[in-house]
Parts: sequence; C-alpha cells; structure tokens
Amino acid sequence: MTDSETLAAYSCMYHGDWSRIAEALAQRRAPLPCTIPTGYITVLDEDYPEQLKALRYPPWVLFYQGDLSLLKRQSITVIGSRSLSEYGRKMTHEIVRRLAGRYVIVSGLAKGADGEAHRSAIEAGGSTIGVTGSGLKTHYPKENEQLYRIMAQKHLILSEYPYDTGVRKEHFPWRNRILAALSERIVVSQAALKSGTMLTVNEGLALNREIWCVPYPYGSEEGGGCSLLIQQGANMLYDPAQLDDFLH
Repeated sequence: MTDSETLAAYSCMYHGDWSRIAEALAQRRAPLPCTIPTGYITVLDEDYPEQLKALRYPPWVLFYQGDLSLLKRQSITVIGSRSLSEYGRKMTHEIVRRLAGRYVIVSGLAKGADGEAHRSAIEAGGSTIGVTGSGLKTHYPKENEQLYRIMAQKHLILSEYPYDTGVRKEHFPWRNRILAALSERIVVSQAALKSGTMLTVNEGLALNREIWCVPYPYGSEEGGGCSLLIQQGANMLYDPAQLDDFLH
C-alpha cells in the first residue's frame, strides 16, 4: 500500500476525522483496506492544490467527482447566506455572471447563496467547484439534487469525508476553511452578523485573502455581517466596474 493509499484508508477508517488520522499516522497504525467509489487525491500527491497547504490543518484527503483540472485554474469563492433575500440573490447572480467567463466559481453547495452561485456559473457557461461537508453519496440539501448531478459530471465536487459519510452539523464550519483557502479572493453577497459565512471570512483573513462585500442598507439584519466586515476593512463591492477590474 502506497503512502497515499494509506492516507485514504485512514480517512475511511476514521470517517475523515482530521485529528484521528493524524494520530494514526503518528502511531503508524496498520490501515484497513477499503473500496473508494470516487476519485481522490491526498496531501502527498502532485495534483493536490498548493493553496490548501497554507492551512493550519490541510485536508489529508480530498475525495472528488468531476473535472479535477479545475483546481489548476484561477478561482473566486462566492459565499453568502442560506436564507437569501431577493436582493442577495440578484447580487449573487450578477456577480457570478460577470466573473464566470474568467474565473472558476467556488462555493459550498448549500442552499441560498451557494446554490445560486453554482447555478449562475453554469448558466453563464462557466465552471464551478463545490466543497461539501458530507460524503459525495449524500446530496444535501435535496433542493440541490440536480445541481449535484450536473457538477459531478461536468464541473467538480470536493469533500474531505469518505463517500458514505452523512450530514453532521460540525462538518460544515470545518469545511469552510477549504472554501477560504482555494481562492485568492472571497466575495460575500449576503451575511448576517452570526452566520457560517462569517466563519469562512475569518479563515480567509487568516490566510491573507482579499475580502469583498456587497453593501446593505442601514439597519439591515440580513446584511449586517457585510456591513461589519466593510467597517473592519473589507473591500466594498458597490460598482459593476470593480468586477471588470478583477477580469483585468
């Protein structure tokens, strides 16, 4: 068994738990063979994204379906609220539509802004990468079922969890570090003060990623996180011409 196969076997044994895999490596435990029905790359492999190695806890293994070559292209992470307002939906769509010709759009395959970002990229004829917090067998939420099927064939879905891993709420905040690391820029189309989006932004700030936020009106609860981030120094995305600057 190669070192990469050992890592993949550990991931299956310990359900993708980062700490338990690290412990198994340190103790040189004998890995149990397992069947992996999807593609995978490990932190030891040449195709592993270099930008993820900047994380304090880079994923040991990334299981995938789709076009792995998308990881070699420039990308922008677009994230936002699961409870997306009509304004947030419009802004997510407009931003992605303008950027999808040049950048691969990265998001988290959740409901709300994530799903809108992926769909808008596909509609614009672009490419998109989804990073999910469950195994690739699990299509969560169900409203994105068709999106999963399209992306598994023509785009790319990543997970650090083995194929049969179900939905666990603690996996999604942990997944956010991957969303933050994959791209040099993170665009927030909508965020409340307390949301998973803010966790992703914090990961991005730790990695010196550029943060861009859509502004919201005074007193807006759904956009309070965006307003706070702008106050703290994030870039305010207020003019379509700024997106054109991204392209050049």
